[in-house]
Amino acid sequence: MYLTGLPDLLVEPVIKDALREDLGLAGDVTAQAVIAPNARFKAEFKAREEGISAGIDCARLAISFMDPQARFEILLPDGSQVAPGAVIARVEGKARAILAAERVALNLLCHLSGVATLTSKYVATVEGLKTKIACTRKTLPLLRALQKHAVKCGGGHNHRYGLDDAILIKDNHIAICGGVAQAMERAKAGVGHTMKIEIEVDSIAQLKQALPYAPDVLLLDNFSIDMYAEAVKLAAGKTILEASGGVNLDTVRAIAEAGVDVISVGALTHSAPNFDIGLDAV
Repeated sequence: MYLTGLPDLLVEPVIKDALREDLGLAGDVTAQAVIAPNARFKAEFKAREEGISAGIDCARLAISFMDPQARFEILLPDGSQVAPGAVIARVEGKARAILAAERVALNLLCHLSGVATLTSKYVATVEGLKTKIACTRKTLPLLRALQKHAVKCGGGHNHRYGLDDAILIKDNHIAICGGVAQAMERAKAGVGHTMKIEIEVDSIAQLKQALPYAPDVLLLDNFSIDMYAEAVKLAAGKTILEASGGVNLDTVRAIAEAGVDVISVGALTHSAPNFDIGLDAV
């Protein structure tokens, strides 16, 4: 069984640490006090609002760690459109175990479904245009792979996974190097031919300085709509243009209409509202 395109064993430590945090030293003292050891429990993970599901395998893993024999049936896999009252999954197993795993399961499922749902709203807002919606590295520590998976469930695209998979020269790099030209020259001299180079520019003047070095991507930081349009003309399709900064659901359509290729939105992962899902007894 694979989770978010990764083997379970790569994600299991996150689930185990979350369970360890919640169980503490004594375990679920409430369930131990009021639930018989042999009691069984049937329940459904049920959506309470409309949106996109993501993270159901996190719930599966959390419960399986507490009760390896629990039956877990996924009815709506990640990326599904869900309506209020929709049953995402059913579970049956030891009552104490399921209750002990409930909060970890719901915390991750609700958060990741929130990421997917928010992403889907951005994607819908730019529908019909060439522009892609992408996430950033502004993710919760240790949850990056899960959050980036949720972005894809919502129809978005992933940016870098970490510092090691592409060069992204930002304002502080430029300041330390002494300018756009110096930073680009060092980047091109310092990496192999397969490594892509992106550079952040915050003005048309910086964009003009970067273009002769043929970066793979130009990150346009907090441009105005007119500046985005001018950047598109100057780049003339020779490099990918990524817009970032000041992006929200009210502004994203106009930015896309200016002709940029990608709009990266940190809010997809750092500010997604929680999606309301409950675990209801049946």
